[in-house]
Amino acid sequence: MAVKSQDANRFFPEKDLVTTGIYYYPEHWNENQWERDIKKIADMGFEFVHLAEFAWFKMEPEEGRFDFAWLDKVVNLCAKYNLKVLMCTPSATTPTWMRINYPETFIMDGHYIRAENGTRGLESLTNPKYRMFVGKIVAEMAKRYGQDKNVIGWQLDNEPPALPDYSPSSQEAFRQWLKNKYKSIDVLNSAWGAAFWSQWFNSFDQVIIPNTNLVGWWGNNPHALLDFKRYLADAEAEFLDFQATTLRNYISRNQYITTNYTAVCTGADPRRTRKMDFASYTAYPNGGSNNIGDQGFRLGNSKVILFASEYYKSVGGVSGVMEMQPGPVNWGGYNPLLLPGTVRMWLYHSFAAGGKLACSYRFRQILYSSEQYHAGVIQTDGVTPSPGGEDYIQFMKEIKELRKQYKPDAKMPEKLAARSTAILWNLENYWTIDRQKQTFQWDAWNYPVKFLEMTKSLGAPTDVIPETADFSKYKFLVVPAYELADSALVKKWSDYATNGGHLIITCRTATKDRAGHFWEGESAAPISGLIGAHIKATDMLSAYSKGDILMKSDHYTWNNWADLLQPDNNSTEVLAIYNNQFYKGNAAVVKRKVGKGSVTYIGVDTDDSKLEKNILRDIYTNAGVTTEDYPEGIYVYWRDGFYIAVNYSSDNYTMNLPLSAKILVGESVLKPAGVLVWNE
Repeated sequence: MAVKSQDANRFFPEKDLVTTGIYYYPEHWNENQWERDIKKIADMGFEFVHLAEFAWFKMEPEEGRFDFAWLDKVVNLCAKYNLKVLMCTPSATTPTWMRINYPETFIMDGHYIRAENGTRGLESLTNPKYRMFVGKIVAEMAKRYGQDKNVIGWQLDNEPPALPDYSPSSQEAFRQWLKNKYKSIDVLNSAWGAAFWSQWFNSFDQVIIPNTNLVGWWGNNPHALLDFKRYLADAEAEFLDFQATTLRNYISRNQYITTNYTAVCTGADPRRTRKMDFASYTAYPNGGSNNIGDQGFRLGNSKVILFASEYYKSVGGVSGVMEMQPGPVNWGGYNPLLLPGTVRMWLYHSFAAGGKLACSYRFRQILYSSEQYHAGVIQTDGVTPSPGGEDYIQFMKEIKELRKQYKPDAKMPEKLAARSTAILWNLENYWTIDRQKQTFQWDAWNYPVKFLEMTKSLGAPTDVIPETADFSKYKFLVVPAYELADSALVKKWSDYATNGGHLIITCRTATKDRAGHFWEGESAAPISGLIGAHIKATDMLSAYSKGDILMKSDHYTWNNWADLLQPDNNSTEVLAIYNNQFYKGNAAVVKRKVGKGSVTYIGVDTDDSKLEKNILRDIYTNAGVTTEDYPEGIYVYWRDGFYIAVNYSSDNYTMNLPLSAKILVGESVLKPAGVLVWNE
């Protein structure tokens, strides 16, 4: 019987709004402190405890000898204090005996040197021996806790990274992946452009993993590297699905399966998994980034939750923050004190964006080893809440009060629904563009994020969706730098606009086919008919140059990327032109009507995004939709009948609330790190 993912919504009753949890590592502490700690967790207001993530050594101290007695005690203590348990598979940290007896279970780096134990996530996912050991420990855990009614779910592994692995087992798995994809070596040679520089293969046995460490960055085949990224992501997803399938053989259907990807995850692709119920993410306020205004370094990078909270919902329909650090970290460029309330604001941001769970890493700050500078919600004395811990306590108290205000029949207000927007994005476009950026000024990860910032500033509910999504659910669809495309996708875009959708396409879209080849024709040839214009050339300026663009008598600057557009005919409207350089007068932004909808092509990338934001605002307005104008760092959401606003900026912001508004949390004047919740 095939094991499938379940409807994740059923694990999180709407009336609960969000469920809160905490990471606890009993293996770090004396057993005589466990009950005190578990009781403290319950007293603080947490609802579940995250266990066993890195404890393989304690559950299987010797090969084949399992010991769960210690973990049973902790699980029983959680039940005693009415705390649920989120159990974790320990595959990210193998015990020392495995490295000593089976060194082949670890990855090889690009210099073909084996990794060592002592950290996490360095196991060779494709190694049969490692897979065997993972299967055994996961099965033993599932047999023991899979029917425990106090265990609500399972987290697989930890922050799966899809790291490059050049080991023999990975080399063989890569060849098999290529055989499955291409069937014939001639087809692979064509896809990889192997005629260039005598890279031709006579058989799959001749293929080795492309290695930038030994060939050099400039010498590597971009098509082979793209396939290597795809293979690594597939291998990671298959490994997680392997664990999920093992669990499902034993556990209750009432236990969910998830994992915690990093918020900015450039290797593993969560959408490739098939057996998990949903995906969650890690988000840290600290780490030493400057952010917005003079207090920004104390408030965290607002882009982190903004994007992750939408992106990870595309797996299973729900998400939440599984790991939020409540203070200093051990890896930051510097570790400032967070502005009081910052952790609470991040929790509210995740909740506002639809998060169903909010879990903190971690309860106690460890006294030793690599992460001793990693904060907890409890300080080093083991009993005193840290400032981040106090934020958690306040958040949990407020959520319990908001639950009393929940109305099950609440529907999104019509003015918000009219702005419904989606951003089309996938990881493969990041991989291909980041490999060949063409200008050091291109930020491949944050380019789609900036469009999410813009739509949210205009007050538009916005999802981040895959190609397989139903575009018709959205009034507006943004396609930012979607480099890899095919005729089926272009037709789906065209059908969307024809049927009344408003399509916004940006530069660097459809410039290559799925293999990463240019079209045998003009740049972005498949979409020239759709956008009603031809890309005649592309310019990039130095960091110190300033290109000028004219739109509606207003001037905008650019220096990153500029497509010079030649409109087809009078049916294509020119919205903006380049106003200096030797090609002054060429079109920069064009728009045309398509059926019942419209298509706008933004051919330029600006640093301040003022041009792009004004174009988006005009598109909403011309479609008969009202917009807001929230400043940078102010995010406003609606969920379950509640409006929630947070402030990442360094300045106070006064919300313009209607007379019917009833403030439930906070004040109308949002201070930095402030939170405001109201209903109408």
